Amino acid sequence: MPQDERNVLGGPLQPCGTEPLTGFYRDGCCSTGPEDLGSHTVCAVVSAEFLVMQRELGNDLSTPRPEYGFPGLRPGDRWCVVAVRWLQAYQAGAAAGVVLAATNERALEIVPMEALRQHAVDVPDDISALE
Repeated sequence: MPQDERNVLGGPLQPCGTEPLTGFYRDGCCSTGPEDLGSHTVCAVVSAEFLVMQRELGNDLSTPRPEYGFPGLRPGDRWCVVAVRWLQAYQAGAAAGVVLAATNERALEIVPMEALRQHAVDVPDDISALE
């Protein structure tokens, strides 16, 4: 993955998930680039509620699609989700948890940092770095 990509905290972008292997480039990271028109930049820990809502929005993340090497997500899986889809879920009260260190800073072009922080699941003991 490109070394110049940063997370929303300003540090190097950390891996999001390898089981299942996530990312627009299927490299385990929420890397993005010009080909990634959807901005798959939010590293989400998906919940059942989030998956149901995504399916209702026409973005079925729970059905396996072997032709795309996609196993289908289950609650608790980590996945690089499209920033605007995460924001829609957030606005509807069904946001998934967010791994800030693995969420690409480009997500901030779409999603407010405060929204991501409210759903952070990787908050360190010392949160002074987050403020």
